[in-house]
Amino acid sequence: MAEGRREDDDSAIRAAWAAGDHRAALATTLQRHGAEVFGFLVALHQDADFADDAFSLFAERLWQTFATFEWRCSVRTWCYLLARNASVSVRRREARHARHEVHVASFTEVEELATRIRTETASALRTEKRSELQRLRDELPEDDRALLVLRVDRALAWRDVAAILVPDGGTLDDRALAQHAARLRKRFQLVRERLHARGKERGLI
Repeated sequence: MAEGRREDDDSAIRAAWAAGDHRAALATTLQRHGAEVFGFLVALHQDADFADDAFSLFAERLWQTFATFEWRCSVRTWCYLLARNASVSVRRREARHARHEVHVASFTEVEELATRIRTETASALRTEKRSELQRLRDELPEDDRALLVLRVDRALAWRDVAAILVPDGGTLDDRALAQHAARLRKRFQLVRERLHARGKERGLI
């Protein structure tokens, strides 16, 4: 598989951010990446309410952190990292407390955009015809589904996948991140082999 098949062009977002127009930068970020992030959360949770909560929390945290974003990774990777952490928070029933940190008056416009993206994407996902192999993948543990979605469906580079899937939402230095990426590559191969074996058992391959 080619490393990073998709080019992430953050120029428009970065220009707005550099000019201090964080609202415009954030809106462009949600318009560009919101739908695929919501699809990622749906794949993880397999529960519409959980995915909705996680996406709302993701949008709030994006709003909270965008002004201090340090551009150490692409905006797309940052979105997935925040979404993954929001997913963990929802699992731990922390979302309600996190929401109180947001100043609702300043967040309303972004919240409306996030709601529209979530609604439109959910509708598209409901009408999407899923293959038997995709249904087989849905049976995997959440962490394995996340690994496959990020690497196969989203074609993210291994370094970005490793940054997003750091245990407990932490951060790693360059050496530790490279080691984590190597472990994920091995795990990815094992997951693919397990899926292939299950597919053969069910006559899908």
